[in-house]
Amino acid sequence: MLKVILAASMAAVVGLAAPAVAADKPDLAVYGALPKIEEVVISPDGSKLAVVTTDGGQRYLTVRKTEGGGIAGVALKATKLRHVMWAGEEHVVLVVSQASQGMTLAGPPREYFMASDFNIATNKLRPLLDGAKKVGTKIGVEETFNIIVGPPQVRVVKGDPVVFLEGVRYLRGTAADTLYAINLRTGTLRLAENTPRYSTDGWLVDIDGKPVAQSTYDIKSGRGALLIKAGGGWKKVDEADSPTGSYGISGLGRDGKSVLVWRRGDDDVLREYSRGGGREALPGDLDFDGLIHDPYSARLLGGYTLDGDELRYTFFNPAVQSAWYAAIKPFGDARVSLKSWSRDWSRVIVQVDKPAEGPAYYLIDLRTGKGWFQSRVYEAVKPEAISPVRSIKYKAADGLEISGYLTLPRERQPTNLPLIVLAHGGPEGRDAPGFDWWSQALASRGYAVLQANFRGSAGFGKDFVKAGYGEWGRKMQTDLSDGVRDLAKQGIIDPKRVCIMGASYGGYAALAGATLDKGVYRCAVSVNGPSDLNLVRQEVVSPKSVCYWVFDWDTPCPKTGAGPVNPGRMLSSDLEDHGARSSTSPRYWLRFMGSDKKADLDAISPVKLADRVDVPVLLIHGTDDTIVRFEQSQAMADALKKAGKPVTLVPLEGEDHWFSRGAGRVKMLTEAVAFVEKNNPPD
Repeated sequence: MLKVILAASMAAVVGLAAPAVAADKPDLAVYGALPKIEEVVISPDGSKLAVVTTDGGQRYLTVRKTEGGGIAGVALKATKLRHVMWAGEEHVVLVVSQASQGMTLAGPPREYFMASDFNIATNKLRPLLDGAKKVGTKIGVEETFNIIVGPPQVRVVKGDPVVFLEGVRYLRGTAADTLYAINLRTGTLRLAENTPRYSTDGWLVDIDGKPVAQSTYDIKSGRGALLIKAGGGWKKVDEADSPTGSYGISGLGRDGKSVLVWRRGDDDVLREYSRGGGREALPGDLDFDGLIHDPYSARLLGGYTLDGDELRYTFFNPAVQSAWYAAIKPFGDARVSLKSWSRDWSRVIVQVDKPAEGPAYYLIDLRTGKGWFQSRVYEAVKPEAISPVRSIKYKAADGLEISGYLTLPRERQPTNLPLIVLAHGGPEGRDAPGFDWWSQALASRGYAVLQANFRGSAGFGKDFVKAGYGEWGRKMQTDLSDGVRDLAKQGIIDPKRVCIMGASYGGYAALAGATLDKGVYRCAVSVNGPSDLNLVRQEVVSPKSVCYWVFDWDTPCPKTGAGPVNPGRMLSSDLEDHGARSSTSPRYWLRFMGSDKKADLDAISPVKLADRVDVPVLLIHGTDDTIVRFEQSQAMADALKKAGKPVTLVPLEGEDHWFSRGAGRVKMLTEAVAFVEKNNPPD
């Protein structure tokens, strides 16, 4: 990979920003293909990088020196890679997932997660829970893979790298969340804690590899509890009714002598407990949107704050804070996201995102302030193929200020343009400034694209989120059409040439635009979107519900915290990294729906309102979607056909909720663009 000193690379960026010569439209596959670089993770000593690349839908892991030169690598094929982390200096832990019906081979598929160790000395990859008894789940026909139900925790114990994994142990026919420890040097596996509770759903291990906290949740009663290891036994230090999910263990406090926990409720509240079990008074400087914990020790290092377009990091170590400010200063107004760091904080990996160039990875030495360009994330999308993006603000009908982003097609005057409203997911997700492959693909075809952060979106304060409660299909919907009216008033777009599109909650918004907020759109495209909210309600409140846990993406299971919001369009918030308030409990969705009564949910369910539709509708859905079932789009298609309405359903075979496969992304874009070009021509 090309490495360039930061000053030189920044100069090159300035050159790339110059006006480009007109060019043919890039193929949609350029935008829809998987990112060329998916992850760059620095080793604990700062001397090596673990880099995940893609090529034609295949994934590869390469380990190389920071100064250049490959050390080891392995082809991961078409594996759905979810997470990469170092375990000592010679091991890289990988987490992958696969949709399967599981052990019973009955019912809808679920997403299962497996952990493996890549030994860079031997260049071999091996699964990590092979030695555990009765922990397997049948996937496919011939092989049995072991599953994990929580994020790996890596500690160095007596000089050896040890990975702690939450697995499943079957006791008397019932599954129990069980904590295992695997010594990567010796390969030995043991039970890290032999007091499993059937209700346990989260663990925390201290720097010495000792379990110090566990959370429990009784899904039938909706009651959660927090237990702290004190005096040789487990002490229940807090318990409460928690209809929106379990306690979320964030990590240790800044000195390692306390445990930080998000307590679920109408407001997620951060609490601190001493290792002895007593509750601590939280310091006033912990008012962050998310916390940053050290992956090597679990100790609290700082936090981040989302304030509109700005992403701010705060570190408790003054020297790190000063070095961070100095390191990111050359990037100007670009959005800089922290991705990984060495144990001593001498070197960090950041992702720098400028709308005009797209995101890129940099290695920065905080001691010298120097940085080295690593690679652009979307290498195939040339800067001259990237359309400009504006930050915008407008007033909703009730006076609430809404912000968002307007992508304008290159080489077209911003007057009387056709528009695509591209709604994000969550609903407590958000769109953010920077490169967005979906909106850029649409703009390349001549459309302006509106991405509005409607009420309920994250990153604009608690009150803005709460303004969305009870507004699913109501003001959250009209916030989008108010944006259309504002752009039309300015003369930027033609109000007669507007379509709406989105995935997951955004897919619901597209269907609601055709049923509940009529007269605004010429067509609607729902991707992996729910159409029947009563089915959603039944799935999220049933005692048989299963929580799914997904690294660096979105999950309806409140097992772990996360970090800065990653622009995305899924049902639960698209989050990454560590320590955020969890907005991802299934029951939290009911806050936005405003009711769990059948009649109320029917009133805002597009599947029940099919006879109102008077525009063409395209439904695209992954058959392996375990968050919003494919049946949601099938039911909507059936209802529209029965009502005699124009509808097309496109199944994406083998694709999941997150578009983990490049072929699925490209197919979705191809179908969606062809549909809007037919029903809302750009010229």
